[in-house]
Amino acid sequence: MDSFFASVEVRDDPTLIGKPVLVGGDGQRGVVASCTYEARRFGIHSAMPMVSAKRLCPQAIVLPGNMAKYMAVSRQIHEIFRDTTPLVEPLGLDEAFLDVTGAKGLLGTPLDMARVIRERIADELGLGSSVGIGGSKLIAKLACREAKPRIGAQGVSGGSGTCVILPEQVADFLDPLPVSALFGVGPATTKTLARLGIDRVHELAALDPEVLVNHLGAVHAHALVGLARGEDPRPVVADSVSKSIGHEETFLVDIDELEVLEGRLRRHAVSVASALRSAGRRGRTISVKVKLADFTQRTRSHTMTSGLDDHVAIFTVARSLLGSLDISMGVRLLGLSASGLEDASEPVQLTLGMGGEDAGQGDGMAAAEGLQQDRAALEDAIVEIRSRFGRTALGSAAMLRGSGVEVPAQRDAPFGPMDQD
Repeated sequence: MDSFFASVEVRDDPTLIGKPVLVGGDGQRGVVASCTYEARRFGIHSAMPMVSAKRLCPQAIVLPGNMAKYMAVSRQIHEIFRDTTPLVEPLGLDEAFLDVTGAKGLLGTPLDMARVIRERIADELGLGSSVGIGGSKLIAKLACREAKPRIGAQGVSGGSGTCVILPEQVADFLDPLPVSALFGVGPATTKTLARLGIDRVHELAALDPEVLVNHLGAVHAHALVGLARGEDPRPVVADSVSKSIGHEETFLVDIDELEVLEGRLRRHAVSVASALRSAGRRGRTISVKVKLADFTQRTRSHTMTSGLDDHVAIFTVARSLLGSLDISMGVRLLGLSASGLEDASEPVQLTLGMGGEDAGQGDGMAAAEGLQQDRAALEDAIVEIRSRFGRTALGSAAMLRGSGVEVPAQRDAPFGPMDQD
């Protein structure tokens, strides 16, 4: 999708057409999540600090974003994909790999399918998209980038919309690209290759992989040289299951009080538990992540005997993990996630002699399993009440705000805190 979040906002408010629009956190620690091409003319890009973006373009229109809306639109887009082929591998909300090999007999050439997909997205959803076609994930991804709209001295010009790279064109297409265009080449690898005098893909493709083994490791070295030569055997994996579900929050001001952080962590537990239940999953491994004032990151995890999807049980584990971390420097970001996901319909092994939520830190992990069992019926009732009367119909005291109950959602304030928060 072209500037997905920003494009959805422009679609829903036509007065924004042709203007520099930024979606993200409008605070000192906010980041740009998406921006229109009119904003990109000023050098703005995704993941840029919002303060820097507003400095480059003071007239930019900043919107906080609405993840629930973007997720709903994403589901509509993926339904269009699945009308073409069942082999769809999502990459976040706004991108996917499609294996259309088996659809050619029914739907025509890949170019025909690309045209239909783009037309349907435009007609049914009012959004722009770009399609790259190639014999592998690597080539399709890079071809999609070539199809995107362009930013020039005269403004924004429409891209081709669709770019096809045939097998005989792969070498000529890849050779002049910077090595950073390849999968697996981040800033660190780019610097390592630059020290070896390798800046372009054709230079990497000409190397014996063994030359790089001491610098990158055997697996990475062979994989990168293969990609530089256009070799990417990875298949499209349809409907890959999420490996973890989590929520994190960047604070406007560093927090060094354990009680305050525990309050935030409790709200995180509510959002993670809600997302787990919506997905029909339970998480066996609970992890807490903090980013300290000096930007160093610390993570603590614990794996349970059986999975959790109750917010009090998850919080009990998370609180114990948080208590093992040194927060005296101050915490700028707090995250909570559940991984090791399992089907929530699987039976749970019963446990005996478990304590309650207020058990000591040493007993917190054991207490959580008891809470998971004891609160199962209560959580089912809460879910039923909220489904009938609305998300804010019922909540704990920790969810009370001036306007009533505020149930945290998994994607609340995902782009950083607002100044007024």
